[in-house]
Amino acid sequence: MHVPDGFIDAPVSVAAGVFAAGAVAVSLRGARRELDERTAPLAGLVAAFIFAVQMLNFPVAAGTSGHLMGGALAAILVGPYTAVLCLSVVLLMQGIFFADGGLTALGVNITVMGVVTVVVAYGVFRLLTGLLPRTRRSATASAFVAALVSVPASAAAFTLLYWIGGTTDIPIGKVFTAMVGVHVLIGIGEAVITALTVGAVLAVRPDLVHGVQGTLTAPLKLRVDGELVDAPAPTREPEPVTAHRSNRGFLITGLVSAFLLAGFVSFYASASPDGLERVAADQGIDEKAEEHGAADSPLADYGVGDIANARLSGGLAGVIGVSATVVVGTGVFWVVRRRREDERGGPARPDHENV
Repeated sequence: MHVPDGFIDAPVSVAAGVFAAGAVAVSLRGARRELDERTAPLAGLVAAFIFAVQMLNFPVAAGTSGHLMGGALAAILVGPYTAVLCLSVVLLMQGIFFADGGLTALGVNITVMGVVTVVVAYGVFRLLTGLLPRTRRSATASAFVAALVSVPASAAAFTLLYWIGGTTDIPIGKVFTAMVGVHVLIGIGEAVITALTVGAVLAVRPDLVHGVQGTLTAPLKLRVDGELVDAPAPTREPEPVTAHRSNRGFLITGLVSAFLLAGFVSFYASASPDGLERVAADQGIDEKAEEHGAADSPLADYGVGDIANARLSGGLAGVIGVSATVVVGTGVFWVVRRRREDERGGPARPDHENV
């Protein structure tokens, strides 16, 4: 649901830009509490993975496709503040280099796809994990529901902005019904991708999933004199070298997966317009759409200019996009982590170690 230039008028676009800038500023500060030596590289990987999966449009109805937004996935894996930064990096890269999402609409896109999806998804996820049993299966199911809800919520947020500052005179009821209706279907795909990814990470490295830290498992019980009591917590800490090796392997696997998705699997993605494009065409929202400011970019429309072979052009563009996103994202998160170290006068530690 990348909003192009011209859908929303200038005053509302500027207001959304100010709101998005404020959200990013708050997230930069909040992310200092979420990022440490282990999770900063993971956050860069999450941003690159979302970039890659967003290239994989999947069919949801006749002539309509959808793609991952990633707010729920990022919030659950690396925390809500860091998730807003992940989505902002992805949207910035897409807008500037790939002509996907308008430049004047960047604030609208960060607000709708970054802030709203993250806030709604993380709130739903934390609510459900607090109510359900503390198991991996429950956490995965909670991720599914959180992702499902976040997508139509994002569509509703766009409808609100369009109601305030839309450039065409379309009955808002029609826009709301069409947007939310198609994005409920897209939300199912988002939920499946999010649940599969979160479930896979929980199976191999549950300690890296921010959303379940301290809540995934109940304390071990021992029966003493016929009564169940909490077992003493283990005192032996894992060896740092082993943890670092495990992280390295996990990150390499994730990065290779992102490259394969963007560089190869993306060629088989649906070519049908996504939910917003379809609704815009059907309802006339796109009557005043403007040409993208980066339309002349050599990577516009996810293809490398001057390369005639569509498969090679798209695959190479995907690899370049993943590479650039992981570099920029990791750089941002590394700086945020270092700021935390500087403020505390020493190496950053995970939140549960500082309580």
